[in-house]
Amino acid sequence: MATGAHVTQRIEVHGTVQGVGFRPHVHRVATTLGIGGEVRNVGGHVVITASGRPEVLAAFHRDVLEGAPAPARVERVTVTPLAARPYENSFAVGDSAAGVGTRAISPDLATCPACLTELFDPADRRYRYPFVNCSACGPRATIVEELPYDRVRTTMSRFPMCGACTTEYHDPGDRRFHAEPIACPDCGPALSWANTTGPAALAAAIEAIGNGGVVAIKGIGGYQLVCDAGNDLSVDRLRTVKERPGKPFAVMVRDLREAALLSFVDKEAARLLESPARPVVLLTARPDIAVSGVVAPRLPEIGLFLPNSPLHHLLLRDLGRPLVMTSGNRAGEPIVISDERVRSGLGSLVDGILTHDRPILSRYDDSVVRAGRVVRRARGYAPEPLPLPVASPETVLALGAQLKNTVTLATGEHAVQGPHIGDLSTVPAFEVFEDTARGLCRWMNVMPEFCAHDKHPRYRSTVHAGSWPADRRIPVQHHHAHVAATAAEHGVRGTFIGVAYDGLGFGDDGTLWGGEILLASYTGYRRFARFGHAPLPGGEVAVRRPDRMALGYLVGAEDFGDGALPPPPENRETELVRRMIERGVNCPVTSSAGRLFDAAAALLGLCEVNTYEGEAAVLLEAAAAGEPVRRPLVWKLHRRDDLWVYDPVPTLRELIGSARPANELSARFHATITEVTVALVTKAAAVSGTDTVCLGGGVFQNRRLTGAVTSSLADLGFRVFTGDRVPVNDGGISYGQAAIAAALLAGR
Repeated sequence: MATGAHVTQRIEVHGTVQGVGFRPHVHRVATTLGIGGEVRNVGGHVVITASGRPEVLAAFHRDVLEGAPAPARVERVTVTPLAARPYENSFAVGDSAAGVGTRAISPDLATCPACLTELFDPADRRYRYPFVNCSACGPRATIVEELPYDRVRTTMSRFPMCGACTTEYHDPGDRRFHAEPIACPDCGPALSWANTTGPAALAAAIEAIGNGGVVAIKGIGGYQLVCDAGNDLSVDRLRTVKERPGKPFAVMVRDLREAALLSFVDKEAARLLESPARPVVLLTARPDIAVSGVVAPRLPEIGLFLPNSPLHHLLLRDLGRPLVMTSGNRAGEPIVISDERVRSGLGSLVDGILTHDRPILSRYDDSVVRAGRVVRRARGYAPEPLPLPVASPETVLALGAQLKNTVTLATGEHAVQGPHIGDLSTVPAFEVFEDTARGLCRWMNVMPEFCAHDKHPRYRSTVHAGSWPADRRIPVQHHHAHVAATAAEHGVRGTFIGVAYDGLGFGDDGTLWGGEILLASYTGYRRFARFGHAPLPGGEVAVRRPDRMALGYLVGAEDFGDGALPPPPENRETELVRRMIERGVNCPVTSSAGRLFDAAAALLGLCEVNTYEGEAAVLLEAAAAGEPVRRPLVWKLHRRDDLWVYDPVPTLRELIGSARPANELSARFHATITEVTVALVTKAAAVSGTDTVCLGGGVFQNRRLTGAVTSSLADLGFRVFTGDRVPVNDGGISYGQAAIAAALLAGR
C-alpha cells in the first residue's frame, strides 16, 4: 500500500475478545508500531480507534489478528474510516461502554506457565497464593455479573486492589495490564478451613486428604469433593457421600508425566490435557495403575485431567499423589456453588470444607472429552459462542431436554450455550435451569422473543415453556434437534441424512423414538427408517433395569413373521412382564437403539441394573475393547408403514444362542449395528440424492460404533459428521433447537 498522511479508523472486533487479554495485546501492538488511539470493551466486543499512516495501519491489522492471545476467537472485523482529527502517537485503554451486537465472554482459563512459575517461586510476592492470575489465565465466566467485562462487573469488585496490584493493572508493559481478576495476598481472596485462614487452611485440608479423608473444596466453577485416588476406603466412602455406587470418577494428576504413568497419552490427548480448558480426558488406562480399582470399576478407560487453578496445583504438589476430583453434589443435584449450601448439604458428610471468599456467580462443572470430542461442555468451553448456519432474525431461548440439560440463547449469527446443568427432575436442578437461562439473557442484554423446546409433554423444560404465549413457542422434535446440532456445528447446508441413536425421545406418532434415520434440513424432516419396536415394561423401570428391557424384547418384540425369540425362564418377574405387555399396562413402545444396547448387555450378563445413566451401554462397549473387527450377527430389514425397519430379533436370537465369550459377541453386536446403519443410510441416499450424513444421539458417544460407522460410510463416499465441540448426547439438544428455530423464523 502506498504511504500517505495519517488516517483514522474505527475497528470493531467481534467474537471471544473479552477476558482473554485482547485489549492489552492491542495496546502492545499499537505502541510498538506508533499507532495513536485507544481500545475499549463495548458491549460484548472490542472497539479500536486507530490513527496512523495507511501502511502502518495495515501492519497493525495484521499483527493484532495474527498475534491474538490463544484463547481469543475473532469471528468478524469491521473497519470504518473516521473523519476525526488523527490521534497523537499515544495509545490508551479506554473506559468500557455498553453497546449492542454479539456478546461473548471467555470461558475460565487454566493457570498459565508464567503464573505457575510465580506460584512456586519463594522470592515472588505471590508465592503459594491460591488465586494468582493474569490477563492470560484465571476465572472469567464464573465471576462475571454482566458485560462489558470489567472488574466492577465481577465478583472481584469487593476486593479493592492494593498499591502493587494497582501499579501492575495500569502498567502497559505488565502482563497483568487490565487483568480484571488481579489479586495478591495483601488484597485478594483468602482460603478458610473451620477457624483457620490462609496457608494454615490449605495445610489443614492437605492433612485431611493425606490421612484418607474426603474433603469439599471450592473450585473455579463450584465445589468439588476430593480424596486420595489410591485409597480404596476413601474412594468407597466418597461413593457413599455422592450416592454413586458405580459411575467412574475423574482423577486429577500433577502433569503429563504422571498422566502417562496411568494411561496411554498420545499427542492429541496431551494437547487436550494441557489446553486452557483443562477438560477431563477419557483415556485407555494402563494395566496395574497406581489408583484404586474402585475409581473406574470394570472399565478399560480412566478420566484424567490436570490442575486448572493455582489451588489445584498446590494440592497436587503438596500431596504428591493423584486425587479423585468430582463435583460437589449429591446424586441428581447440580454442583454446589453456595458456601451456605455446601455446609448444610455436605458438611456433615465430609472431613472438612476448604472454601474462600470469592463468590461464584455461575456454576461450571468440569468438561469431559473422549476421542477428541466433547461429551460434557462446561468449564473451559462454555459459554464460547457457536455458529448458527441460518442467522436468527429474533432472539430465541432454547430450553434443551430433561437429561444432561443445557440452555442456549440464539441471536443473530451466533448461539451462546450455557454450562451443563444435568437432570431436571429435582427441584434444585430446575432452579439452576431457570437461573442459568436468566443469566444468559443478562449477559447478552436481551429479552428473548421466542422459546424453543422439546415435544415431550412431561419434560420439565417443556413445562417451563408452557409459561410462554403459544405463538411464541417453537416445539422441536428431539431427534431432529440431535442431528441438527451436528449439522449446525459443521455448517451443513441443505438436506442431509440424520442418524439419531439415543435412549428415548418423544416421537410424532406417540411412541418413544431412539433408533431413527431422518431425511432432514433445519426447517423439517421426514422419518425414513427406524429400529424395530419393543415395549418398555414399567416405563422408567425398564430404563433403570436392562434385565427388564431384555424381557421386553424376549416377550414383546415387534413381530415381522420371522419367529419369536426363545422364551425367558418362567418366574414371577417374567410372568409380571408378560401380563403387563399383554394388557398394555405401563408398557410404552420404543424404537430406541439405546434400549437395544441395554438389552444386549443384559443378555450377555454384563449389566442387569443401571446404577448410572448409560451404564449398560458403557459396559457393552468396554467388553468389546481390544477385540478385532468381527463379523456381524444376523440382521434383517423390512418395510412397514412406508418405513424401512431394522428387525433386531434375528440379531438377538443369534446373540442368545451363541456360546462364544461376551467380549467377542459384543464386538459382533457393534459390527451388526454398523452394517445396519450403513445399509439404511445407503437407501436414504438413493432416495434423497444427498451424500451428507450427520450422526447424533447419546449412543454415538460409543467410540467403537462411531468410528466404524464413520469409516464405513466414508469408504462409500459419504461426508460424515458428528459432534465435536457440541455433545452428541442431550447436552447438545438446546443448540440443535436453537439452529432449527432460527431457520424457521428466518423462513417465515
